[in-house]
Amino acid sequence: MDELTPPGDGGSGGDSGVAYFVDRQPQVADFEHAVIAGLRAARKEIPAKFFYDEEGSHIFNRICGTEEYYVTRTEIGLLSDRRDDIRRLAGPGAVVIEYGCGSAAKINLLLDALEDPAEYAAIDISPEHLRFVVEDISARHPGLRVGGICADFTGGFELPSEVAGGGAKLGFFPGSTIGNQTPEEAGAFLGRVRENVGDDGALLIGVDLKKDAGRLNRAYNDEAGHTADFNLNLLRRIERELDSEVNVDGFEHHAFYNEGEGRIEMHLRAKSAQRIRIGGETFRFSEGETIHTENSYKYTVGEFARLAARAGFAVGAAWTDADDLFSIHFLKAA
Repeated sequence: MDELTPPGDGGSGGDSGVAYFVDRQPQVADFEHAVIAGLRAARKEIPAKFFYDEEGSHIFNRICGTEEYYVTRTEIGLLSDRRDDIRRLAGPGAVVIEYGCGSAAKINLLLDALEDPAEYAAIDISPEHLRFVVEDISARHPGLRVGGICADFTGGFELPSEVAGGGAKLGFFPGSTIGNQTPEEAGAFLGRVRENVGDDGALLIGVDLKKDAGRLNRAYNDEAGHTADFNLNLLRRIERELDSEVNVDGFEHHAFYNEGEGRIEMHLRAKSAQRIRIGGETFRFSEGETIHTENSYKYTVGEFARLAARAGFAVGAAWTDADDLFSIHFLKAA
C-alpha cells in the first residue's frame, strides 16, 4: 500500500508547494535481498538501480559535468534546439511524468518549452533526491501542480491516483537510462509506459547511439575518477546500510564497450582475493573476479524505432546532434 507523506516532511524545510508525495520506496530488505541473490549467482551482479541513493545521485551529477561524458550536454542541446517541435507535438496542458529524476536542467527545459503544462509528476527510487527535485521544481514553476512518487519504476508500475487526469500524459525518460535495461527489459518497460500514458499519450525519451568504441570507453572512464567513485559507492552503500563487512579498497572500477552486445559494461573487480559478509553469508572473490553492476546498451535510430513499435508506440519524430552521438525520440501512442 502506498504511504502518502506530507510534502514538507524530510524536505528542504519551510512551506512546500508540492501537491503530493507518494512513498512506494523499496525497503532495506529489498536491497539486501537483491544484493545477496546477485552475489550468490555464478556470475555475480547487482542491479544498477541501486546506484542511486542520495550519495550516488550526487556523484552522478558530477559525472554529467565531465568532458568525457557527452550524454548530458548533448541531450540538453537537443532539447533546447528542438523545443518548438516538442511544444507542437506535445500540445497544450500536458501532464508530464518523469521516470527518474536526473538533471534539473532537462526537466526545466521541457517544462519551459511546453504550452501551459498542467502537472509534473516525478518518479525516483531515492526519496531524498526526489524530495529535493519536486520542491525545487515547485518553487521554479509556482503555477504548476507538482508531485513526487518514490518507487522503482523498472518493475510492474502503475501511476497512483494522485496523478491528475485531464490533459494528455507525456512521459519523459532522458539520459539514455533505457540503456541500463536489456533490449527485452526495455521493450517491457516501454510497454508499461504505454499503459501509463494511455491512448492519447506520448513519451519523450533520450537514447544513446552506437559510435566509436574509444569515445564510449572514455565516457565511462573519466580522468577525474567520478565514474569509478559512482561504481564503488555501491559497495559503500552495502557497507552503510546492510551491516556488512566489505573492503571497498580491495575493488576497482572496470568499464568497457562490449561491441558484440552493443553495450558498455561496468564491473567492480577484485584487486586481490576478497570477501564480503552480509547477513551471515560470506561471498568470496578470487583476484580479478567481478561484480557486474551496469549495462548501458546503445542503439541506432532504426533499432530503437523498431523496439518502440513492438511496445505500442509510433515515432512522431527523432532527432540527433550534428555528430550523431545521441538521439531524442518523440513517441506517440499507436
